[in-house]
Amino acid sequence: MARVSREAFVPTELREEAAFDEALPIGFGQTISQPYVVALMTSVATIDHGARVLEIGTGSGFQAAVLCALGAEVYSIEIVPELHARAKQALDTLGYRVHLRQGDGSLGWPEASPFESILVTAAPRVVPPALFEQLAIGGRLVAPVGSDAQVLQLWTREPSGLRVKTLLPVRFVPLTGAGA
Repeated sequence: MARVSREAFVPTELREEAAFDEALPIGFGQTISQPYVVALMTSVATIDHGARVLEIGTGSGFQAAVLCALGAEVYSIEIVPELHARAKQALDTLGYRVHLRQGDGSLGWPEASPFESILVTAAPRVVPPALFEQLAIGGRLVAPVGSDAQVLQLWTREPSGLRVKTLLPVRFVPLTGAGA
């Protein structure tokens, strides 16, 4: 986290607030998550160097940059075209190599799967089934789940099926898309 400047991923007028541990608006009704939540999601996803990681909701690009700094091969999908373009510019400028796609993240990125980790950075009512299908055996999926009352969940895909653990209450913007 210390290697990635959050300031580079927030709107210019909010740069002074980038150091605070709080979510900040990035436009289009979206936010950049608070650093604590980014760190927690990254930690419980257990990102290994070289791991293939799917991020649903590129937003500003900050989470993707953190994953890249850990040595992951990152695939990230953003549904809002303007945020996709901004994140691409920020990531390219800072030298982070991320596979980016503008589109419906609830459908995942099937042709690049399986993924060792999937991080969902917007809240679906339930985790889209397509994401579980793209999770490798032994892989971990971290997602805020729910509409009004949300909880951060950690899903692990085991040979015998899926196991879920509820971590803590959270507040994320809703996941949109056909599979949300």
